[in-house]
Amino acid sequence: MTGDSLADDYLQAGFSNRLGFGRQPALVVVDFCQAYLEPDSRLYAGVEEARESCIRLLAAARGVQIPVLHTRVEFQPGGADGGVFFRKVGALECFVRGNPLGHYGEGLEPTSDEVVVVKQYASGFFGTSLASTLTSLGIDTLIITGVSTSGCVRATALDACQHGFVPIVVRDACGDRDRSIHEANLFDLDAKYADVVSEQEVLDYLALRR
Repeated sequence: MTGDSLADDYLQAGFSNRLGFGRQPALVVVDFCQAYLEPDSRLYAGVEEARESCIRLLAAARGVQIPVLHTRVEFQPGGADGGVFFRKVGALECFVRGNPLGHYGEGLEPTSDEVVVVKQYASGFFGTSLASTLTSLGIDTLIITGVSTSGCVRATALDACQHGFVPIVVRDACGDRDRSIHEANLFDLDAKYADVVSEQEVLDYLALRR
């Protein structure tokens, strides 16, 4: 099938309903660190355009004072706290505590009042306080950005849905090491678990909150 006919097939089968933005959003920046931006890194993904989009969304979110939360991966030396995931993906060694590849990408650093969630697995929710934090803030919608689309972004969006938060995944502000993998995962997220939208849609939505 072509892209349009595949989308039509899913729509006619009952997938791809629109969730829409809720009343109280938060921006979540998933794992946007140097490991994906440094060309010499094993995890380099060529996501510079997504980084620029994320920087613009960060500025807009801060401008209208909605909560901003960041996730990052960190393992103890040896990776015992990463379990099977650490054993499966050798490249995760770059997230052992102290490795500069785990540092935030330039322009994506959290401010002192923004929540940082440290995790060892793909989802920002698994084994962390993220759900409790969002609930305490009265959040009903997560605007999700970051890397990688097929990994930690997808897992976080799926768990957001399962925890009762509306996931809004920003196409332009997410990235992966392969464009076809990026697009396939965005398609599947949009069909089943989240609304996948453009950067401009989010900027327009946030502008209405001024």
